[in-house]
Amino acid sequence: MSDPAPSMRSSDSERDRVAQLLQEHFAQGRLDHEEFTERLGEVYRARTVDELARVTTDLPERDLADIGRVAVSDSSVPPLRMRDPALMVPWVLYGGVNVLCFSIWLILYFTTGADYPWFLWVLGPWGVLMSVVTFGVLAAQRGQQGEG
Repeated sequence: MSDPAPSMRSSDSERDRVAQLLQEHFAQGRLDHEEFTERLGEVYRARTVDELARVTTDLPERDLADIGRVAVSDSSVPPLRMRDPALMVPWVLYGGVNVLCFSIWLILYFTTGADYPWFLWVLGPWGVLMSVVTFGVLAAQRGQQGEG
């Protein structure tokens, strides 16, 4: 019978990867300082892949907190529509402010004769900005739905 093949030798990059993994576990509080330095010494003394694997056998490969975040981010979010409050509230505020500005201008026009339509400086630029943002959001969502 032949002896089993010896374990494969480890490279410097593999040792560095395991050392970085240990640093992450130390930063997350899974290892105390003494255990971290002891395991780090074992990593840099390791000559085979099996020796490297033994250093991290009791540590998870992924952060368990990330698993919950991935599940939450996978949930589908319904697309925005023009009647959605996220788009309607800014448009209602836009309309309300412009009605107020026009009303003030109208009162000033009838009482003092000031006829410069200054309310258009609020109405125009803000309206253009609101339109660009609204159509941009809707177009981006349509693009994401097309990809998915």
